[in-house]
Amino acid sequence: MNSERPSAYPGASVTLRGLCGSPGISMGPAIVWSRAAPRRHWRRVDQHEVEFEIQRFHDAVRDGSERIRTVIAAASPRARAETAILDAYLLMLGDLALRQDVEQKIRFERKSCEWAVSATIQSYAKQLEETADPYLRERRHDVEFIGDLLLRALGGGREERPGIEIDRPSILVAHDLSPADMAAFNHEFVLGIATERGTRIGHTAIIARALEIPAIVGTVELLNNVNQGDEVIIDGFRARVIVRPTKEQSERAVQQAQWHRKRKDRLKQSVALPVAMACGTPITVRANVELAAEVPLAIHRGAQGVGLVRTEFLFIDRSSLPSEQEQYETYREIVQSAAPQMVTLRTFDIGGDKFVSSLCMPPELNPALGLRAIRLGLFHPEILETQLTAMVRASAHGPVRILLPMVSCLSELRDVKQLLRSVIETVDRDGHARAEEIPLGVMVEVPSAVVLADRFAEESDFLSLGTNDLIQYVFAVDRTNRSLAYLASAFDPSILRLVRAASQAALRHDKPLSVCGEMASDPLGAILLVGLGIRELSMEGGAVAEIKECLRRVFHQEAEQVALDCMNLDTAEQVEQHVARSFAPRLADLLQGDYISDKA
Repeated sequence: MNSERPSAYPGASVTLRGLCGSPGISMGPAIVWSRAAPRRHWRRVDQHEVEFEIQRFHDAVRDGSERIRTVIAAASPRARAETAILDAYLLMLGDLALRQDVEQKIRFERKSCEWAVSATIQSYAKQLEETADPYLRERRHDVEFIGDLLLRALGGGREERPGIEIDRPSILVAHDLSPADMAAFNHEFVLGIATERGTRIGHTAIIARALEIPAIVGTVELLNNVNQGDEVIIDGFRARVIVRPTKEQSERAVQQAQWHRKRKDRLKQSVALPVAMACGTPITVRANVELAAEVPLAIHRGAQGVGLVRTEFLFIDRSSLPSEQEQYETYREIVQSAAPQMVTLRTFDIGGDKFVSSLCMPPELNPALGLRAIRLGLFHPEILETQLTAMVRASAHGPVRILLPMVSCLSELRDVKQLLRSVIETVDRDGHARAEEIPLGVMVEVPSAVVLADRFAEESDFLSLGTNDLIQYVFAVDRTNRSLAYLASAFDPSILRLVRAASQAALRHDKPLSVCGEMASDPLGAILLVGLGIRELSMEGGAVAEIKECLRRVFHQEAEQVALDCMNLDTAEQVEQHVARSFAPRLADLLQGDYISDKA
């Protein structure tokens, strides 16, 4: 992610590399934005000051909450994704553990309120930073944003402007942006976003994708190379920021931006069309979501329901486990938003490397192979039982099926089936409404599950292939290790053979099999999956329209033949090249990044 061409003088054109937060191409003058650091008062307090300092903390929480509510009220009605994230901020501000930890530092360690808040936030952020899970590491920034908000309130920062003032079409350039920042600015004038911090799974990227604003995050040396008013190109396909572009670069960016707009317009027009291949073979395309606010956005983009709800967000960054009622209300909102389409609720995939402060868990040398997901649920059946109860109750509001992550043996499935039967009896006894039938499925994401796919298909109601974890375990490669990423490809013939084996097992027992990993959101990967026998795909909501349009242009028979040919090739590179040669020409207007002609 280093710059391709260091800036030799202020007027030099420079190209900086980052991470694609949101696809698209845009160009405009830069607005460089930064926050002033809050004033700090790190000192020991006397006994008679303790209650005063504690009250200052409570006032800061109230002030911070009011600020967030003000931003929520001012946000555009279509910006539902970011306001849902802001709701999560409100919960964090009111968290009992945060209050107790800060008060303890004031009362017993005699730290000033600012010092106590800073020390507590740093402790939480450090725990998240030390996890191996990239999603949870990214949540560290959320904790830091809460700390920043509280310190500003304590520092008397009320005179600061509430948001980013953008009154003309511009490229927003910043070190980092919080969800509150993102919700506060005038989206109408933001052509693109570039930040020094952030990842694809961070909130800046999530919100940018929801608002369809091209964004590059994690851009090294960004602020050192961009001046206020500089012309900037955001290239969300090649993950780069071009500062002070040449005439040729500007002309090319205009052409590509026009291409992208036309492509988006075509996809929007086809959203309501049925999902069928060129030969009429029906394919179901659903969305992966985390927050309830993502559901209507995904449905609007053509998703046929929700293929995966990641429920982990209910369990992390809190001092106590979510209650049955809290979980029920969350799941109900998701189910109602998708109804009458199907919603697949996955039980929590936490444990091992995933920081959950409300559970006392032993450290593990290899967290990815440790006590996590369904293993943790069966180790703490009372926690899993509470979640299953909430899910069963939510089934009264629309079609629901329950998915179990990281199942590695039949006994785990059987134990959960028994627990689910008990839960249903309790729900009925307590007089709660529920669906008559609630399918129970298994994630096929470890090699043993593929080997026993026929038995799992026989004993479960449906299967879901998690290609991300499956690739990790098949190649014995940590998927977060960039230096080894070349080994772990979804296009590797070994992965294709495993997908085919699972597909055949599901077909023999007439059970649905979906794929919910990143492979499903890649146009060429989706074609391969369909050719291998998959009829249900689930992906990030932003990819739904593109994949639907891609599949409409391909005949099932040719996809199947190409997939069978690929299983006999030797390397992932050969597979990808063969699929590209077979289908890329007819998908030229859909394929992103490397498939956009350099002469466009």
